[in-house]
Amino acid sequence: MGKKRVGALEKVDADLPNLQYKIRRDPKSYSEDFLNQYGQYQSQRDIFLASPTTATSTGIVSFRDLIDFVAHVADCFPSDTTSFPSDLKTILTLHHASLESELREKIVGSLVLLRRKEIIDSAELLNTLFPILVATPSKTLRTLLFQKILSDLRTSNAKSVNHRLNKTIQTALFNLLTSDRASAKGIWAVKITRELWKRQIWTDSKAVEIMKEAALADNEKVIGGGVRFFLGGDKEREELEDDSSDEEAGIDIGKLKHQAGINKKSRKTKKSLEEAVKKVKKTEKKKNQPHPLNFSALHLLHDPQGFAETLFSKHLQNSKSKLNLEQKLLVLQLVSRLVGLHKLTVISLYSYFIKYLTPRQPSVTTFLACLAQATHSLVPPDALEPLVQKIANEFVSEASASEVASAGLNAIREICVRQPLAMNDTLLQDLVMYRKSKDKGTMMAAKGLLSLYREVGADLLKKRDRGKTATMGIKSGSIKERRFGEEEVGGIEGLELLEEWKAEERKRKRAEKGLPELGTDEEDDEDSDEEEQRGWENWDAESDASSDSGGWINVESDAEIEISDSEDEKPAAKKVKFDTTATKSEPETPAANEEDEKENADKDQALEQKISKLATTKILTPADLAKLQELRLQASVSKITGKNSKSHNQRLKELADRHADDPLTAEQIEGLSMLRKSTREEKIALAREGKGERGEHKSTQALRRQKKDAEGKSTTNKEKARKKNFMMTLGKAKFKQKRSLTQTRRVLKGHIERSKRGGKRGNVGM
Repeated sequence: MGKKRVGALEKVDADLPNLQYKIRRDPKSYSEDFLNQYGQYQSQRDIFLASPTTATSTGIVSFRDLIDFVAHVADCFPSDTTSFPSDLKTILTLHHASLESELREKIVGSLVLLRRKEIIDSAELLNTLFPILVATPSKTLRTLLFQKILSDLRTSNAKSVNHRLNKTIQTALFNLLTSDRASAKGIWAVKITRELWKRQIWTDSKAVEIMKEAALADNEKVIGGGVRFFLGGDKEREELEDDSSDEEAGIDIGKLKHQAGINKKSRKTKKSLEEAVKKVKKTEKKKNQPHPLNFSALHLLHDPQGFAETLFSKHLQNSKSKLNLEQKLLVLQLVSRLVGLHKLTVISLYSYFIKYLTPRQPSVTTFLACLAQATHSLVPPDALEPLVQKIANEFVSEASASEVASAGLNAIREICVRQPLAMNDTLLQDLVMYRKSKDKGTMMAAKGLLSLYREVGADLLKKRDRGKTATMGIKSGSIKERRFGEEEVGGIEGLELLEEWKAEERKRKRAEKGLPELGTDEEDDEDSDEEEQRGWENWDAESDASSDSGGWINVESDAEIEISDSEDEKPAAKKVKFDTTATKSEPETPAANEEDEKENADKDQALEQKISKLATTKILTPADLAKLQELRLQASVSKITGKNSKSHNQRLKELADRHADDPLTAEQIEGLSMLRKSTREEKIALAREGKGERGEHKSTQALRRQKKDAEGKSTTNKEKARKKNFMMTLGKAKFKQKRSLTQTRRVLKGHIERSKRGGKRGNVGM
């Protein structure tokens, strides 16, 4: 006889996973079984709510398993389980502190499952979980709730942006920060917002306003989280995006490698080229992104001026501030970043730096970097001159250590890059003398300051220090003294590259046809018309031109005809009037009028030279735009690798754009002085790193021989022949001398055949 099955029905009833599987397949057939289990759940729920702290698990199955069972099949019986989600929310909200950890996690997981089955919506779930996240003392529960909240927000915004849900949660986070600024609960608003910003789920100004309120809070942790978001949140987002996708920019790598290796091929050149290409690809990928994702948090601020002033007055100027030095430095970095990026005016900020500009100050290089970062072209030179003078007095002297002098010179250079008018000629000449220093860091820093002022203020230097280019520029008038607040005239980026390329192509084609390089104006117009037609060949667009439009009008030639008719074949003195400040109260002499007209004509001519004629006389075709993009990429790579020579205006633009996107760091202020911090022992340890344990020095052949001996391998026949006694080789040597031509031919032929078949045994392919 077989064994009797005891309690088979009870086991079937208690086997909830099996019953769940059957209900999912045929809900109607098992509705009574479900109602029995649901009745058990309700009875255990009532027992638990009556006494949450003393309630124990009774019956065949536990309360936790029943909750899990009902949550999985609730969508099959929606009318019977209408009160189930509200029951779970009530239990979790009222008794989350006293619940057993496993039961608590099961309730949270069941609520998330109900949200996935769309029995409850995201707003209801998040409004339940978020207050518990803020209030619970349990670390494990906080971690679980934080993960579930982020996961639900990511899922809700996966297919399309859920604006209603985002607005609801953002309002809750904003209210959490503004209701109690001294509470540490706001740190969860910071964590959630920063993670969603990094994942590019929240990319609007509302998220930035939440972090702005966090930076203006009274709690140290919340302040640190908000400030760190503005300083590093965008970098985290870029790094995550770089890891997830790697798009290729349109750069001809082979062509660039060929250009880089024309003069000399070296490993260093190859490495620098690869780094340059990688950097340009990253920049181009940023430009090609949709513009809403391309805005950084600092650009999305609603009122950067008010934010910077409030940050500075509340956390830095306020003597009652509880922040330590490290936290104050973070706030100072943010304030200086805002001031430099948006060109704000916070005059009291510069006087704040005075007491910190001394070599004995901890983290002084960070203070110097912040000062340079807070400088821009609209800062009054009067506010910066005392700071530059103090840095020179405190840091740059013969008695200072080389690291201190190097840091001071680098800081002065970074300040003067952004506002050259902060320097006077006497101080500049003293600082430039340090280029003869024996220390490499100090010498390079002084040379950097000298090369800067050759570009932005050569008139402050002595004649012998100006260099050839600056001296010629001053004589010709192309380099002039810069005035406060003066801005350069802009245009299409890289258009001069396209103009030069077109001129070279025209010369090359004329040389191929056997014509002189320089043609007449009519021939140039014909060539340009042909180029324009070719540029529109592959462009599919419907022409909306009317029948009476005729064709393109040559604006330049018509303008010349009108001028020559009206002015009796004399060129116009002025085309654009720039000087509107001249007064008419005093009569001017004819000589003064002639001088003014000549000066204005020179200004107009210089302005015309700056602006490319290609933009004012032609419409760029799609082929031109594609070529312009290619030339820009090549110029970017060449600029990084140092292969091209730049004009004065290009160099000034590059100097002005330094650190526009990335902040200035303390390491850049320290510069080459960091090289001296390695002792001899550290250098030896660095050189030995990665080489493994070695005894005495041996050649590569000796090491191979030692390895073979250790493995028990014999020497080759070649090595054995090399070690054979000389007297034993004499007979073979004499026989070689006595061989006839036929014997020699046979031996050589046999040698060739053996080499083809892989030795005597024919080891080819083994």
